[in-house]
Amino acid sequence: MHVARLTSIITVAVVASLAIACGSSNSNTPTTPTPTVTFSTQIQQQIFTPACAPCHTDDGRTPPAGLNLRAAATSYANLVGVASTGKAGATRVIAGNPSGSYLVQKLEGAADIVGLRMPRNGPPFLTDAQVALIRQWIQIGAPNN
Repeated sequence: MHVARLTSIITVAVVASLAIACGSSNSNTPTTPTPTVTFSTQIQQQIFTPACAPCHTDDGRTPPAGLNLRAAATSYANLVGVASTGKAGATRVIAGNPSGSYLVQKLEGAADIVGLRMPRNGPPFLTDAQVALIRQWIQIGAPNN
């Protein structure tokens, strides 16, 4: 009888230990880091400057739609949370919402955009990877980094 009781106590102790271990912190579980997209380096320098700024610049003229994409600080201020001048009710970049952002719609050539798909000097348009990078930047909150 003592052996049966001891076995029950050990079984309960093992089950309790397992339950505690399963509910404890997952510090040993590998996590996938959230990729960081940098606005100033990846978006501005690698995409906007070469593909967009030739038209969207204030260098000697007024940029189309008032959208100056020549420098990171100006680009950011002209995009994030700013209403589109071309389509009523649209916002250029909605942080956290790439599909709702008019910038993405213009780059992808959505059916309901006003005017032409951007960049106007396309095709070739931006690559799928470039558009995906812009989408990712917007999805993570469109940080000004």
